[in-house]
Amino acid sequence: MNISPLSPLIIEDAVARALKEDFGDAGDITTNATIPAAAKATAVIAARKSGVIAGIDAAVTAFRMVDPSINVHVTNGDSTRVERGDAILNLEGSACGVLSAERVALNFLGHLSGIATATAALVDAVKGTNAKIVCTRKTTPGLRAFEKYAVRCGGGCNHRFGLYDAVMIKDNHIAAAGSIKDALAAARSAVGHTVKIEVEIDHLNQLDDALSSGADIVLLDNMTAGQLREAVNQTQGRAILEASGNITVETVRAIAETGVDVISSGWITHSAPSLDLGLDFE
Repeated sequence: MNISPLSPLIIEDAVARALKEDFGDAGDITTNATIPAAAKATAVIAARKSGVIAGIDAAVTAFRMVDPSINVHVTNGDSTRVERGDAILNLEGSACGVLSAERVALNFLGHLSGIATATAALVDAVKGTNAKIVCTRKTTPGLRAFEKYAVRCGGGCNHRFGLYDAVMIKDNHIAAAGSIKDALAAARSAVGHTVKIEVEIDHLNQLDDALSSGADIVLLDNMTAGQLREAVNQTQGRAILEASGNITVETVRAIAETGVDVISSGWITHSAPSLDLGLDFE
């Protein structure tokens, strides 16, 4: 899969804010008090558990922002599957610089690799089906671009990035608009022809209204495998069908085998555990 990298502007801004948060007004008082400024070190960041790597550029940026003279060698880059003990980054240079950047680098790398790893588990589980695994807007404030990038590193795809790039009509929109037909008609008249319109339904008796009103995508919320199969048969390819709700490694295969096109999971971004990585001096 060809994964578009994040813009350096996005990475540098986020990493700079994280470093400022950590350094505060006084800097790394522990390292500055205990390590001579001229001390050199070699270090390695390695995996302590198996997983999929994401966030290399953010980690490298952290070290280089703290001390541009630190030499960083990437051993296993983004999207790489690693086993326990595999080296990810090798570092050489200022001991103080390495220590001061360590936590911010590991925070980005561990968090994003955890998302990539969780995504890959779902992607692996649906291999052989036509279903795509996608993320949602349930992301950490300020880190959405990073977390959606990590999903791509894990083999998944991205849902909309925000409120601005696709219409998503949910149950409360329908309630406020009066009906699915009214909500879809209003949306279609308000947005350009390039904007996709998705409507969420939680009962199969809403599907005909969504299809006849011209929904490009229908989200089938918290439906059983039997209901999903019925929706696929009823739709006959007239719209993209997305399944959501109760998506786990244990349930996702059965959901994919119903024939839905997309399976969306908020868990892979909002609750995926950080991948255990560590930095050790050599």
